[in-house]
Amino acid sequence: MADENNQQNQNSAPQEDIGQLIKIRRQKLADLQAQGKDPFVITKFDQTHHTDDAIKAYEEQEKEILKDYAEPVINKPSDDADNDTVAAYRAAVKEAYNARRALLDAHPINVKIAGRMLFKRVMGKASFANIQDLKGRIQIYVSRDGIGDESYSDFKKSDIGDIFGVEGYVFRTMTGEVSVHATSMTLLAKSLQILPEKFHGLTDTDTRYRQRYTDLIVNPEVRDTFVKRSKIIKEIRNFLDGRGFMEVETPILVSNAGGAAARPFETHYNALDEDVKLRISLELYLKRLIVGGLERVYEIGRVFRNEGVDTRHNPEFTLMELYQAYTDYYGMMELTESMFKYLAEKVCGTSIIKYGDIEIDFGKPFERLTMNEAIKKYAGIDFDQVNGDDAAKALAKEHHIEFEDRHTKGDIINLFFEEFCEKNLIQPTFIMDHPVAISPLTKKKPDDPSKVERFELFINTWEMCNAYSELNDPIDQRERFAAQDAAFAAGDEEANHTDEDFLNALEIGMPPTGGIGYGIDRLVMLLTDSPSIRDVLLFPTLKSLS
Repeated sequence: MADENNQQNQNSAPQEDIGQLIKIRRQKLADLQAQGKDPFVITKFDQTHHTDDAIKAYEEQEKEILKDYAEPVINKPSDDADNDTVAAYRAAVKEAYNARRALLDAHPINVKIAGRMLFKRVMGKASFANIQDLKGRIQIYVSRDGIGDESYSDFKKSDIGDIFGVEGYVFRTMTGEVSVHATSMTLLAKSLQILPEKFHGLTDTDTRYRQRYTDLIVNPEVRDTFVKRSKIIKEIRNFLDGRGFMEVETPILVSNAGGAAARPFETHYNALDEDVKLRISLELYLKRLIVGGLERVYEIGRVFRNEGVDTRHNPEFTLMELYQAYTDYYGMMELTESMFKYLAEKVCGTSIIKYGDIEIDFGKPFERLTMNEAIKKYAGIDFDQVNGDDAAKALAKEHHIEFEDRHTKGDIINLFFEEFCEKNLIQPTFIMDHPVAISPLTKKKPDDPSKVERFELFINTWEMCNAYSELNDPIDQRERFAAQDAAFAAGDEEANHTDEDFLNALEIGMPPTGGIGYGIDRLVMLLTDSPSIRDVLLFPTLKSLS
């Protein structure tokens, strides 16, 4: 491809010159409009190929046409060869190239491609440019003889960032690059701003996130991440469709934001003159659908939590929750393990992926530990032998674990797990059987009512999903809602509130059900080797510049 280090200086100009360059671009547009060549009146361009399609089609045809072609043997001269020998060698190479071109040009692949020009090098009567579209880049050979005097003159005045429709045929240059020999160049949109120069331009992360459109243009790896994100969500749907799940949609504006421990955003519904909240989870409405007889349901949607921002958290994020009647949390483990392996193989091409310097293996059976087993393994404390809240709090003080007076033994267990265990969970690990105190919507274990049938999957120290054998006893659920109301009154702003309509649904009857929630953004981070959640959100939450 033409050397990008030789890009026009218009996109690496000093800051003080930017304003003048923008004025020049606007004048160029005005001149085109005065000549009746306004690009903004064009409404369509019929693409026949993307860049990678054109390259692939040419390479396949080239292989077929030349399969029986005998390449002439041309010996490269030594470094100290005389000028005549070097000239003869170059002539022989050119002759061999022309012979191959004649065979291939007899069966031209005509294309119409469209995209943004990111490089241009003018060389008298002929020029080279690079055009970028969704699938990649391709070199364009533009000549006065190929597109005509007037069009070539207009092309020479074009700028980096302009969007062109190119008609022509595909060929391979003498240097070996598959390119398009342009027979027509149509300016489809005039760029009036200066794009950052590739090697020194858009590197500030705040600017990248605020101007994602520019980031996508100048950083191909960013575009690849979001193409892969789309593929991940597509393959999740394919996987669940294969298991008989039905995708549904549930309300975003709710009167009671339940199903998770989080502070909601609040707003006002003018038509109803009623304060409402933005949902913090998808759970309670999906369970209503299980009650209604939709035995396997899931939703992929935005949820909103009015809390902090860091490399793994954004107040607005994509969550997937699914519920399956007549199974339990072991069924959810099997589904999760199978789906993660499936996604790695479909999206990354292998069940073993790299995140940074860490190799993560989805092909092996995932480790399974109860929360208490994990604490015993990594902190040396067996909470199954600890009796009561006071004993648990004494251990917390001994190990410098901060807690609140309202915390119970179950809360302390969770604090120990977060402090001593999470950082060690690199390979896929199911953490099971959480304390009932931190799991208000989960079914208790029949043999130990202080624990619930719940698991979280940890990978690379991150919580990737949260699953339950769902609580379907309406009397037990009401008692737990009451405990959550009391916790809120005691100062826990993330506690749930009693939801009478949900309780009514449970009283009608919900079958034994397994349920699970997945943070899609964190999953995309893992499968795209992205260090921050902002790298996998097209438009992450940022403080307003104003």
